[in-house]
Amino acid sequence: MRGMQRMQKWWQEIAGLVLPVGCAGCGRPHTVLCDRCRAALAGKAARRVRPSPAPSGLPPVHAAAPYGDEVRAVLLAHKERGALGLARPLGEALAGAIRAACGGRGGPLLLVPVPSARRAVAARGHDPTRRIACAAAAGLRHEGRPVRVLAVLRQRRAVADQSGLTARQRLGNLGGALAVPRCGAGLLRTAPVVLVDDLMTTGASLVEGARAVGAAGGRVAAAAVVAATAF
Repeated sequence: MRGMQRMQKWWQEIAGLVLPVGCAGCGRPHTVLCDRCRAALAGKAARRVRPSPAPSGLPPVHAAAPYGDEVRAVLLAHKERGALGLARPLGEALAGAIRAACGGRGGPLLLVPVPSARRAVAARGHDPTRRIACAAAAGLRHEGRPVRVLAVLRQRRAVADQSGLTARQRLGNLGGALAVPRCGAGLLRTAPVVLVDDLMTTGASLVEGARAVGAAGGRVAAAAVVAATAF
């Protein structure tokens, strides 16, 4: 199975180099992401966002862009169609949200991605949020910020597909679903945590991520996402 996943990832990367491409946001030919769609993704200052109703336990969240139109198309191309070349611009957008979330806070930070379901990662051949988080961390480290990606959250039980569920149902679906292995708990205590995800809709995933990090002894200082439906 792992060999097949590696082959799928390799083919996705090679295909993006040798086959005709169009902008993931608008379809404009001969570019992976045009200037207009890049600006829609990260051309504005990230802002504080909050769903309505806001679930209890949701940390302060900043988003780089509203979820819709070109931004939605870019996120789906990266997540569902394996357009791995989009990880860098998506990481740049996420880095902007992380800067806004942390303000002038100095010192090291731990970026903890909210994990996808195992079956989704297997089907896609990659973990999109982790890939975007690594791209964001690389850009922030280039600026001299001591940032590290710590992918320690694990799903300890199966969850239903979130699409079509209400906000209350999503909270129930995800409640208690995430955990941090004992080997990762000590690492969480070394620096403040910023939870990261590609998208926030109801906030249920971030609430569960914050709960699991806190249960392991970590301190969630903020959350950052590429896009949010409430912007």
